[in-house]
Amino acid sequence: MKEVHTLYKLIFLYLLDRVEFPLTNGQICAFVAEEQYTDYFTVQETLADMVESKLLETELVRNSTFYSLTDSGKETLSYFKDDISTAIRKDIENYLKKNKMKLRDENAVLADYSNLDEGRFSVKLQIKEKDNYIVDMTLVVPDERQAIMLCDNWKKKSSEIYRHLMKELM
Repeated sequence: MKEVHTLYKLIFLYLLDRVEFPLTNGQICAFVAEEQYTDYFTVQETLADMVESKLLETELVRNSTFYSLTDSGKETLSYFKDDISTAIRKDIENYLKKNKMKLRDENAVLADYSNLDEGRFSVKLQIKEKDNYIVDMTLVVPDERQAIMLCDNWKKKSSEIYRHLMKELM
């Protein structure tokens, strides 16, 4: 059983290394479900172990946990990459070939909010391209309902808003 658990860790390290940007818990689960490697609970246990052992780091953004490789995770993968079968590596490569742009787009538009004081909320809206933020703005709104609305609408309309900003400011 321990060997299988180690293989799952290597698969997740390889997946995150090849995709080159953080993935959400849901995105990792979708990959595992599509490839039928294991069940949801094993994925959660494996990811928790990897965070605890500092192979992965997490960032929580509005109900989504993003996973990325640590330096220790990269180093571990460099030592044990050959322990992942060619077939599994090919599965990962094919999955990413088919889904990488969709995964990137899902993660490129970020929206989160936090409580300031006296009921006011700070809303952080971002568009990320590779490792750079091409939009990074913070708005303050008077209540949580508006903060949620801004986050939801940013996800839907960020491209349109970005184009409008560039057109108006250039």
